[in-house]
Amino acid sequence: MPHATQHGDVATFATAELDSALRGGPFHVALRAAIAARGLPLQRVQHHLSRHGVKVGVTSLSYWQQGARRPQRPESLRAVRALEEILQLPEESLIRLLARADEEPGAQRTAARSYRSLVAASDVLEQLLAELGSPLDGGLHALGHHERVRIGARRELAGRESHHIVRAHRDGVDRFMAVHHGDPGCAPERTAIHALENCRTGRVRSHTDTGVLVAELLFDTRLRAGDTYLFRYGVEDGTAGVSREYVRGFGAAGGQYALQVRFDADALPVRCHRFTQHSAAAPRSGRQELALTGQHHSVHLVEPRVRSGIVGIAWDWE
Repeated sequence: MPHATQHGDVATFATAELDSALRGGPFHVALRAAIAARGLPLQRVQHHLSRHGVKVGVTSLSYWQQGARRPQRPESLRAVRALEEILQLPEESLIRLLARADEEPGAQRTAARSYRSLVAASDVLEQLLAELGSPLDGGLHALGHHERVRIGARRELAGRESHHIVRAHRDGVDRFMAVHHGDPGCAPERTAIHALENCRTGRVRSHTDTGVLVAELLFDTRLRAGDTYLFRYGVEDGTAGVSREYVRGFGAAGGQYALQVRFDADALPVRCHRFTQHSAAAPRSGRQELALTGQHHSVHLVEPRVRSGIVGIAWDWE
């Protein structure tokens, strides 16, 4: 009997937490509370959604309830409406919380636009990887990633070069999926991917609305578990307008990451700073001013061991 009483207390607490979250939000807290109140594992939630004719991955559901992503695409919004029924919530309760987030005033509006673009890009990336038959886990652990970004004379993202050091954690890995997310207004179909060392370019997919491009880089060998590999590739872009930041997201902890941003001598920013974010939904933190080097007009950051989240460099023009 004490066990039953304890369970009842937990259920009462979960219901109270859900009521509070549905009134005040935000969306991800309300969704997490609703799932907890119903006692459903995410696999069961996914199963119920499929019975409603909506396909959503367990990973996406997990990201939604963590606040790392927010449903935006029409299919995702259909899923939210189905979740209201599955989780026995008032009609429009979750949808209203999503709409409320989009209507945040003032300084939040800029962050919301950035958040929406990252969410949309993440959803599109999953689709493009699925088209190429590639899982999110490509079988490689990152030991090191050094990235050099070039900002051109028109203040545009002209291109970048990536040097990867990886280790295979399963047998048979023979490729890497290179992802490029251009600035707003870019034309990914006119963006070129160049395999520079120890790889060659395979299939390429892009999505114009979000500026996402995915390229298959084929290795010169098939790796066994434990093997290390070095390869290098470049991206020529230059198709968008004025660039103001470069960010890199990490889904899991890994090795060293170094980012260098170099500016054309005829287009120098007035100030630069680095920043971090725990997720696309989180506020930016860890701001640190960066000074341009004299001759090469560049700034950089180094993360000795990356953690899950986002790191980046932003700059201001006159």
